[in-house]
Formats: sequence, C-alpha cells, structure tokens
Amino acid sequence: MKSYSLSNPICLVIFLVVFQCGILAQPVNERVALIVSALQNRDFEKALQLVEPALRAYPNNPQLQVFKALAYAGQGNTKAALGSYQAALKIAPDYLPALEGAAQLEYEAGRADAVPLLEHVLRLRPHDTTTHAMLAVLAYKSGDCEKAISHFSESGSILNSQPGALQEYGACLLKLKQTDKAVEVFQQLLRQGDGPRARRGLAAAQLAGGRPQNALATLQPLLVSNPDVRTMQLAAAIYEANQDTPNAVKILREAILKDSRNTGLYVDFADMAMNHQSFETGIEMINAGLKLQPDAADLYLARGVLYVQMAAFDKAEADFERAEQLDPHQGLSAAAQGMVAEERNQNDPTQALETVRLKLARKPGDAFLWYLQAAILSQKAPEPGSTEFQQGLSSAQKAVALDASLTAAHNVLAKFYLDSGQNALAAKECRLVLEQNPEDQTALYHLVIALRKTGEQAQIPELLKRLAKARQDATRQEAERNRYKLVVTQDAAAK
Repeated sequence: MKSYSLSNPICLVIFLVVFQCGILAQPVNERVALIVSALQNRDFEKALQLVEPALRAYPNNPQLQVFKALAYAGQGNTKAALGSYQAALKIAPDYLPALEGAAQLEYEAGRADAVPLLEHVLRLRPHDTTTHAMLAVLAYKSGDCEKAISHFSESGSILNSQPGALQEYGACLLKLKQTDKAVEVFQQLLRQGDGPRARRGLAAAQLAGGRPQNALATLQPLLVSNPDVRTMQLAAAIYEANQDTPNAVKILREAILKDSRNTGLYVDFADMAMNHQSFETGIEMINAGLKLQPDAADLYLARGVLYVQMAAFDKAEADFERAEQLDPHQGLSAAAQGMVAEERNQNDPTQALETVRLKLARKPGDAFLWYLQAAILSQKAPEPGSTEFQQGLSSAQKAVALDASLTAAHNVLAKFYLDSGQNALAAKECRLVLEQNPEDQTALYHLVIALRKTGEQAQIPELLKRLAKARQDATRQEAERNRYKLVVTQDAAAK
C-alpha cells in the first residue's frame, strides 16, 4: 500500500482538533493544554493518563476521543486508536480529524473499510487531492481501473511525486486502452528516472496504441545487455508487430531458455507459430514445455488449437479433454471465475459452501448464489447419484430457472448432465450458452463431448475449429492482460 498520509504532522493535527469549529468548552481548555503539551512532547502515556479523566467529565467530546486516538497511535496501538476514532465519529459523524485518522489507519492496514471513510471525507472536501490519491490506490488494488482513473485524475500534483501511483495510473490507462494518456504517464515516469519499469510500461503502451516502431526504440536500451524475461517477452511481441518475425522467434526462444518453466512463453510461441502456419514447429515447442510442466492446462489447450489447424481432431479433442481435467474452470468468464474463487475462501470448498448457504437462506431468489453453490459442488467432483451431486444438479437447475441468461450456470448444469449420462440435455444447455456467446469455450467443449457420446460425429470437426478459434482469441487477450501485469510488476531493485 502506498504511503500517502491523510494525517498532518501531529502538532498541526492537534491544532486542527483544538480549534476546528471552536466547539471546545472553556472548562475543557485547561485540561486540553496539558494533553496537547504531552502529545507534542510525544509523551503518549502521560497524554492517555490526562485524557481519561477529561473524557469521564466530558464523554461526548469528539476532540478528546481524537486526542486519545493520537496517543494510542503514537504508542503503536492501532486497534485502540481506531476504536477511539470510531467513538469520536459516533458523537460527531462529520468530524474531519476523526474521519481522516480512522481512514489513515484503515488505509495503512490495507482494509476496504478505508473506502467509505475516504468517500465521507470527499463529501466534506470534494477537491482534497490526497483523499483522491488514496481512493485511487485502493480502487487499483481492488481491480477497479475505471474508478482508479477517475480518482487519479483528481489527485493533482501529489500524483507527480508518487512514482508508484503514476505507474498504477498508467497501467490502468493501458488496461482500459486509453493508450495516448498511458503514453504520457509513462513518458513522465521515464523523465523522472523510474527506470526499466517505466520504459517497459511506455513500450507496452506504444505497442497497444499501434506504434510498434516507437515501442522498439523505447525498449532498445533494455535489450542491449542481459535483458530479463519480461522485457524479452514484450520485445517478442513488438518485433512481431513490426513484422520482424525472425527476431521475435529468436528472442522468445532465448526467453524460454532463461525461464524454461514459464508456460506463458510457450503459449506466445504457439500463437506466433499459428499466425505463420507453422503448426508442427509450435507443437514441438509445446511438447518441450510439457516435458517440464506435464500438468499445465494452458499448454494442452495451446497444442489442441494447433492440432485443429492440422485437422488432427482426435489429438485436439484429447488435449482439450486433458486441459478440462486439469483446470475445469478454464472456459468460465473472468467475472464468474473471480466470484467462484472468492467464494472458495482460499481453496476451502467446505467453508465456501457454508458461506453461500448462509447467503441463500437470506436471499433464496438469487440465481447467482444458486449457481455458486452448484459450481462449488461441481469443483468437489461428487459421484453421480450422491447427495452432493443431486444438490449440485438441482442448484444449477434452480439457477437457470431464475435467470436464463446466466451462461455460467448453464455450463455447470451441462457438466452435471454429462456426468450423469444425460447427454442430450447437456447438449441442449450448451447450445443455449452458445446462442448468447458463440465463443464460450466451456460450452463448445462440452457440446463436443455430448455429441460424441450420442454418436453425432458430423458436427464435431466444425465445433473443434470454433473452439480453437475461441482459444486463440482468448490467448491474444491474455497476452494483452499479461502486458498490463508486466507493467505493474515491480522490479526486484524497486522492492
């Protein structure tokens, strides 16, 4: 978490607390003078000893609660400090010193509870640049780049003095394809001397903006001596965009030699091979990767795509099946994957299931919750006919009945039907998904399985071609996301 500070130096905070709104009663001022003196002298234990009797005499005084919070914070007792700030806000919800102090503690702890406090500060001070900057960082950390950009743009000069925040701003602009603005931000970072990270960011933004020659010129200083794998991977994409395939292949091979267990490099190579109709070369490289990473689902998917181009449909189908076994959620939408991952509670399906069931008890008409329950049960791979299997099946049926547009639920239902031998019903669910999203990889693959089991072979080659095309498109989108990740990853020297 970036070390922005809402709080002023302690003497200024005390000044603001004492004089804001002029609401301190005269009898309190005598006690306050002693408390202020103790805080200024950083004698926090004495400050606490003085503030306790003052609070007993004036329990509804928010300023005294803030003094108490400052004393606790000075001792490093952030939990007690936060409790005192919260006590002040119960008395005076709009009291800025308490709002700012509580927000700062929550922010430094990396908790989302900082957001409503900071938003409250903005309602009182709409143009506070530090508050905007802190909200921008929190939005970025939560993956909400649209909100982050909005707050970054309101951060004013404070943003220019925070290279890390500028990097995040540029990364979000790149992610949302606002490439011209991203170029400006990374150029500013480079002028400030932010080094390789800013140079890679600028090159990635120039590449995304359709200026690969500029991108190559930007990245060149990093390529002259022992570049790292991230730089080499980006350079390969830039060379390819410049129609310099020999150099793209050369540097990607060198990157693979440097980091032979990085599956993303093999997938990039396979995609390049696909673009140049070099299917066998791509397969050879994927085979080399699979020797080192035999359980890498993305490598099986990449090889399956190449097999489709060679009309080796049986091999392609076998690779897709293996990928499905290794990672059943490969084809789920990113949003659905994220929600399922959240509900899994750090790979604990039992706890996740309990959480979802508690929510369903309160919201039995929520289709997405029924889908989540079905997805979590499916993840546990219950035996067909078992109680958990039936619960998963009925949950998926309930989800699609409540919301027919929920494609992820149709996919889970199709999987339950396949596992229970109801292949015609599985095919029907897959076709419903493909009506809404013709490129849904899970539905395409499950439909192939269903048709194979029902003996309807004629459609399978065309479906495999569609699956290969969808996977190739997804690979390219993933490459863009990886460039975004590359931009936001800090260099070892910067850590």
